[in-house]
Amino acid sequence: MPASKQAVTVSYFYDSTRNSYRIISVDGAKVIINSTITPNMTFTKTSQKFGQWADSRANTVFGLGFSSEQQLTKFAEKFQEVKEAAKLARDKSQEKIETSSNHSQESGCETSSSTQASSVNGTDDEKASHGPAEAHLKSENEKLKLALTQSASNVKKWEIELQTLRESNARLTAALQESAASVDQWKKQFSICRDENDRLRNKIEELEEQCNEINKEKERNAQLSRRLEALESEIQDKERELKDLRKQGEIIPQLMSECDFVTEKLEASERENQNLEDKVRSLRTDIEESKHRQRQLKMELKNFLEVLDGKIDDLHDFRRGLSKLGTEN
Repeated sequence: MPASKQAVTVSYFYDSTRNSYRIISVDGAKVIINSTITPNMTFTKTSQKFGQWADSRANTVFGLGFSSEQQLTKFAEKFQEVKEAAKLARDKSQEKIETSSNHSQESGCETSSSTQASSVNGTDDEKASHGPAEAHLKSENEKLKLALTQSASNVKKWEIELQTLRESNARLTAALQESAASVDQWKKQFSICRDENDRLRNKIEELEEQCNEINKEKERNAQLSRRLEALESEIQDKERELKDLRKQGEIIPQLMSECDFVTEKLEASERENQNLEDKVRSLRTDIEESKHRQRQLKMELKNFLEVLDGKIDDLHDFRRGLSKLGTEN
């Protein structure tokens, strides 16, 4: 179930007294996460913005959601780094425990050797029969004294660690309270900045709308300017045409008089042309009549030539007849 409905700060904390690393997160006075990191822990990315790990000591599965995948990756890398540091700390602690255990075993061996030596050198009387038991009791008493001394030392050490933890918790509480106050202040500042941002965004939108209107007005002005230039050019063309027409209007009377003169000449030419056409038709008629008379004259001349040829033949015959008569005489 969700432990917090809002964003909280998650921190890695090194406990020097216990030589361990923790993940701590506090929401006001409520401790949300207090998990001790062990070398066996694994941080798993379940999605692009969510990850989780299991704490077997607390019998709890912790999950964190992030605002971006980059933050999730950064947290996972830090988790792996802290886990390696916890592993090194555990290995160092085991080395210290093994070293102290070896020293205690060596002292125990020396005690048993001295006990064996005393029992070997003893006599067969009653004192000799109770020697090993007394030596064993003495050895046990020494061990108990050593254990009590060690326990007292550990109690003092634990008291010091507890006091250190209390001081650390007090510092953490003060820091968390200061952080909470800072968070409240930042929230107020963020709210003010967000309101200011909204106001500026609205102002920017208004200015953009005004700029759009100005750009549209500029475009309309540019279109009107182009239209005005086109109209001015058209007016200049019309003025030139008007000047040409005025010049033409000035020469119109002369053109009209010339046109009247040309019209009169044209009418005279048409009359002359009509007379010439009449003459041509008359000449054509005369030509036709002349051709007809020529054909008749040709026929009459042909007939005359034929008659003349007959007369000439008759004359030739007559001369031959005269020649014959002259010859006969």
